[in-house]
Amino acid sequence: MEQLTDLKAILHSKRANIYYLDKCRVMQKDGRVLYLTEAQTEKQYWNIPIANTTCILLGTGTSITQAAVRMLAQAGVLIGFSGSGGTPLIAANEVEWLSPQSEYRPTQYIQNWMSFWFDDAKRLQAAKRIQQLRLDYMQRIWSKDKDLKAEGFSTDNDNIQQAITTFSSKIEDCSDVTKLLLIEAQLTKSLYKIAATNTKTKDFVRNHENVDDANAFLSHGNYLAYGLAASTLWVLGIPHGFAVLHGKTRRGALVFDIADLIKDTLILPWAFICAKEGATEQEFRQQCLQNFTKHKALDFMFDSVKQLSEEHANHGIKQDLDPDTKEEKM
Repeated sequence: MEQLTDLKAILHSKRANIYYLDKCRVMQKDGRVLYLTEAQTEKQYWNIPIANTTCILLGTGTSITQAAVRMLAQAGVLIGFSGSGGTPLIAANEVEWLSPQSEYRPTQYIQNWMSFWFDDAKRLQAAKRIQQLRLDYMQRIWSKDKDLKAEGFSTDNDNIQQAITTFSSKIEDCSDVTKLLLIEAQLTKSLYKIAATNTKTKDFVRNHENVDDANAFLSHGNYLAYGLAASTLWVLGIPHGFAVLHGKTRRGALVFDIADLIKDTLILPWAFICAKEGATEQEFRQQCLQNFTKHKALDFMFDSVKQLSEEHANHGIKQDLDPDTKEEKM
């Protein structure tokens, strides 16, 4: 129990690291989790600070030992298996998240969630609220991030402001989830067009199977966002199947709902910027992780899910929305 407490010293909403690993072996050695790479002349061990890590993506050519999985579970780290570069080998496949099973997680969030989830009208209101929170976050970040402003991603940009205003005005008029999904897709499409114009990317078409840098970076970055969303939902004890927007039958759909909160704000612009600058996959990933920390993406996800859980519940019990609450730490 002492070791378990130490590994949970850093709250999930404050953890800084997401790892993507390939062509290595993850193992436990001397009470630490390491990954082993084989250079031409020698083997090299690298430490993973699991107490400060939210999730790990294991790409091609990786293996992991039972002892390492046990330690990662004790620290509350989610493990994902993916294709090359953090994205699936086959576009139709999704990352499989392995959630630690040794925890007793908070109950109030799932109880609140379930109190409204079976009501179609309340579920639609929750979906609208997610989209509004998404726009609020975008306006807040794009109004102050100097690096994004320098690349034309600013709320002072007339096209961006028009896209946000148009989408915001249409949210409340949606009478069902299908219409909300349609205008959400229109927003993302307009943001792709703006991003392509800002970065002078010619003939861009979003295609998960395309190998051009912009498409590859978008897919890679989105899976980083899925990792944050999956970690948030696991910590708060809400199963991935209780989606409010992406469909009741889609596997892991709630992960996609929550990832929407930050994807367009932090992933989309940098995918195009890094593609324009000829960045490597690792450089793009590092840029994303820096932005997650800089703009407190995980904090925002935790606060948003807690608010959604409270606002749409059948009762009026006030929950603590402080991201540093002990409930999150379990």
